[in-house]
Order: sequence, then structure tokens, then C-alpha cells
Amino acid sequence: MPYATVNGIELYYEDHGAGQPLILLHGWGTCGQVWSAQQAEFTRDHRVVTPDWRGCGRSARPTGGTTIAENAEDVLALAKTLGLEGPVLVGCSAGAAIVLEAAKRAPESVRAVVAVDGPGYWPAERKAERLVELRQALRTDRAVTVRQWVVDWYGPLADPSLPEWTAQQILESSDCIDEILTDAVRNNPRETIGELAVPAVFVHGKLDAEIPAEVSETLAGLAPHGEAHIMRESGHMPHVEQPAEFNALLRSILRRLAASRPSSPATADSADTADTADSD
Repeated sequence: MPYATVNGIELYYEDHGAGQPLILLHGWGTCGQVWSAQQAEFTRDHRVVTPDWRGCGRSARPTGGTTIAENAEDVLALAKTLGLEGPVLVGCSAGAAIVLEAAKRAPESVRAVVAVDGPGYWPAERKAERLVELRQALRTDRAVTVRQWVVDWYGPLADPSLPEWTAQQILESSDCIDEILTDAVRNNPRETIGELAVPAVFVHGKLDAEIPAEVSETLAGLAPHGEAHIMRESGHMPHVEQPAEFNALLRSILRRLAASRPSSPATADSADTADTADSD
């Protein structure tokens, strides 16, 4: 099994395929398995790297908490260790916050970012109290809290087995990841997204009960090279809920990124995404 030691942490990762590199970063508490449908699709013509965060999956468990900045540095260090040139960083949920932070820190090392149902400014501006309550509930009864929470991550079209599958991943991860929930309150990309030097594509499920789609639309409008795509029938995990539709959308995004100059904004092509996305 492949491991890389970055920033003093042993990270598990999978590395398949060849071509334009993609790093697919999971969200809070889950692991690289959430990208299995994307691995199967994109390793045909891309080099696809799917790491597990520190504290998650098969990666090492740090003794303290973990932050967005630390995970962003892990992503950048892993890319350097593996010799990835200009990877596109794709992150879901809290992973979206991490890839945006990585691109902000090292734009010269990143081709573009794709943020999938990211929290954006919502925790800082609208959800701080709820996250305090959530951390307390996790300390009181982690299993019950996780299982009750993840039900809301999925839309009505999702396979009914997905919430328990997701809960099992979270419960197998270290509770050091809970610090991310507090760190998200301190992280407000609305204040810095205008400085982002790389193309930033925001994908969001319209039925997301955790983070409203308007968050991604707002950040896309503020980013110098931003665009938003709304998947009408998905909740918080569109790449898991509707993998075929998500893959078609991501492929259209990657195709346009490949055709554009590195310094050019990526512009939404409604013909590519008409069946899967809506820019309303």
C-alpha cells in the first residue's frame, strides 16, 4: 500500500493512471473511497491521486487537532513528493476548503481547483453556533450524532445505503478531525477569494441541506476566474449520489481547462452542462 511521509505525517494515497494529474480530496471524516466512481472514470486519461487526510482512512492519526491550513500543506507536499506538475485539485465538503487554501498558498503549483459543496463562508457567518453544538454532541455520543447527521448529507435520489456507509468511515477516523469544525468558523474565503490566481470552479448540489448552493454561486462570482455549476437533484455529496452526471460535468470542466491558457479564466459552457447543471 502506498504511503508518503509529508509534514511529519504518514499519508495513505492511491495513484493510478497517466496524464493531467488530479488530486481528489474527500471531506470531513470520510476517506478516498468516496471518489471510487471518479477514479474508475478519470484514470483512463488522467493521473488520479486520492489521499486520505491526516486522521482519516488509512493515514496516520496525529496526537492533536488538525486544521484546514495543515491539510492544505499536506496536499501541496504530497503533490511535490509525487512529482505532480500543475495538478487540478478537486475537494468535496471540507476538502473543498482545503483545496482552495492550497491554491491560495501556492498558486504556482496548482492548475485549478474544483470545490464541490464546500462550506465557504457559511460556517463563519451563519453556522458557528451549530458547529459548537455539534462538537459537544460528538463528545457526548459520537456514533449516534454521526449517524443522525449524515442522513441530511444526501438527497432523495441517493442510494439508501449511503448514510450508513458514510457513517462507518467517519467512525473509523480519529476524533482529531473535529478541530476542522472549529477551524471552519475561523476560515472565511469570502474575504480572500478575490485574490485567487487560478481558475476556481464551484459545483454544488441544489438540495444540499448543509450548505446552500448560493454559497458556491457567491464565491464563484467573487473569484477572478470563477464559475458555478448547480446539480439540481443532488444533496451535499453529488459525486457519490449522481456519479455519472458528476463525472460528465467534471469532464467538461477539465476539457475546457485543458483548452484554456493557464492564466485564463475558465468560462462555463452551457452546452456542456445543460443536462447536469444549472447556473441559476
